[in-house]
This record gives sequence, C-alpha cells and structure tokens, in this order.
Amino acid sequence: MSATARTSVSPVGGSFARLTGPLVILSLVALILLPSIWPSSYVINILILAFIFGILATGLNLIFGYTGLLSFGQIGFFGLGAYLYALLTMDAGLSPWFAMLLAGVGAGFVALLLGYPALRVSRASFVIVTLSFTLLAALLARNWVEVTRGPMGIPKLPAPSVDLPGLGEFSGHDPRVFYFIALGMAVVCIGVTYLLVNSPVGRVLRAVNLNEPLAASQGISPKKYQIAAFSIAGILSGVAGSLHVAHLGIVDPSIFDPYYSEMLLIIVIIGGPGSLWMVVISSFVFMVIPELLRMAPELRMVLFGFILVLAAMLFPTGVGGYLEDRKVALWRRSLRS
Repeated sequence: MSATARTSVSPVGGSFARLTGPLVILSLVALILLPSIWPSSYVINILILAFIFGILATGLNLIFGYTGLLSFGQIGFFGLGAYLYALLTMDAGLSPWFAMLLAGVGAGFVALLLGYPALRVSRASFVIVTLSFTLLAALLARNWVEVTRGPMGIPKLPAPSVDLPGLGEFSGHDPRVFYFIALGMAVVCIGVTYLLVNSPVGRVLRAVNLNEPLAASQGISPKKYQIAAFSIAGILSGVAGSLHVAHLGIVDPSIFDPYYSEMLLIIVIIGGPGSLWMVVISSFVFMVIPELLRMAPELRMVLFGFILVLAAMLFPTGVGGYLEDRKVALWRRSLRS
C-alpha cells in the first residue's frame, strides 16, 4: 500500500504555508495556558493522551505517509518502549528521564534490526513482518513472566520530575506537571519530524514514495532511506510508549491491545498520510471522541468504522490530501483569471 506524499509550489500554497507557523505558535500558546484557564484533571488527562498519540501517529505517518510503507509494528515498538521504561526504572534503577531516552533508542534499534531484513522483500511481506512482530511482542509480554511479570504487569512506575532552580522539584505524578512534560516531549518529537520531512531527506522520502524505481535510477538508495525512516518511527513509538506508562504508573500486556493499532491507523488515514499537521490534529480529535462515548463504549468501534468509511468516500486521501487538492484547484483558478 502506498500513500501519496504531496508538495505544492503554487502561490496559493505558499500563502497557506506562511499561515502554518503563526497557527502552530498560537496553538502552542493556547495549550500552555489551558491548564490555568481550564484546570480540570479530566481535560488535562485527555490532552496528555492526545500528546502521546500525536507522537505515535507522527511516527506512523513518517513511515506510511512519506515512504509509502504500511507498518503494523508501531504498537509493538510502543509496547517495547513501555516495557523498557518499566524495567530500566524499576529493575535497573535508572532515572525516568534517562530511561525514557533509552526506551526510545532501544525501540529504534529493534526497528533497525527488523527493518533491514523486512525491507529486502516485497511491501506486502513487510506488512506481514511488522504485524508478526507486534503479535510476538504481545505474546512475550504475557508469557515471559520472569521479566515482564506476565498478566499482572509492573505497577508503581515512577514518573519523570522537573526541578526548577529556586522553585523546587515538581513530581510528574501530578497530572498538571505531567501535562507539560508530555507537551514538551510532543513539541520536540513533532518538531524534529517536521524539520526532517522539510529537509532534503524528506524530499528523498517523497521521491521514493512516488516512484521508487525512478528514485533508484537517480542514484538514491531507497532501502537505506526506508530503513532510516522506519527506525526513526520506532524511536518515536518507543518514546510515546514510555510516556504512556509513566503517566499510567503501570505497564501490562494490554499495551499491545489491537484497539491501539486500529485507532492509530484511523488517525493517520483520516488526517491524511503525508500531511503532518492534519495527522496531529486528527490525533486530538480521536482522543476526544472515545470520551464522548464513555457511556456506550460498545459504540466506539462502530462509530470509528462509520467515520473511516465516510472519510474514504468523501476524502480518499484524507483531510490533509483534500485541503492540498483545494489549494491546487485555487491556484489553477487564479491562473485562468
């Protein structure tokens, strides 16, 4: 399966691009001020999940939206990062911040080891390999009791703290403190990805996605860039997983729940593969919808399925792709006038 990564050089597209920066800054300021304006623990916890899934969805968008490779392994790396964080903090006694860093690096390293052989076969085989990895990781989490504690999981996980000179230490177990920790991690992860996809490397990834044989004929090594993107997506997933369990305070095999995979795919497909900001916005939207259906959880997946079918009919390339098409249409109309 391939997703079309889009670029635009039109004057209309340029005006939209110029608005992106101010909108992102205004959104960031609003998120920083929100806990003071609306100090609800319920809302704060929902937004923390949105930040975590924003990082996770950005990782899948990088590999799927910009290289055209569908990966079912992101939840596997998500769970791997979660368990690495738990083991490094509880068994090895490392600080939560250092454990979070190592959890991301560890998940990225496993993605590198997995991606190298998987990408030497067909795209269809790559999908099967990544799905098998997630299923194997879930099986190990349930049955490797000596390490993972099996179905009981690992409770009482520490959360990262923030030490501000002159103000003291703020524990991450406080939802408001963890809110800013998750926001900061999301800004760093999404910001680095934004710089990557708008760099020469990002243009190569788009070229590989659009026409891999043509890119190879120009001296580009598609597999090298695909493996690098897969590894970076693994790092993002590992960081998201460590953040998630640091917030919950426990990790267990339910971290590999297929619900997370379904949610992640819906977020990226509806946001628009290859549309960085629309996928981030989509992650916020789809963190709110389940809460609106808390009284009828059995309707969640029914509604998600309905939304996915409707979006596929109305926006085949996602909301981001639809907006990009509209920009091109406006540009063409301006040329005719």
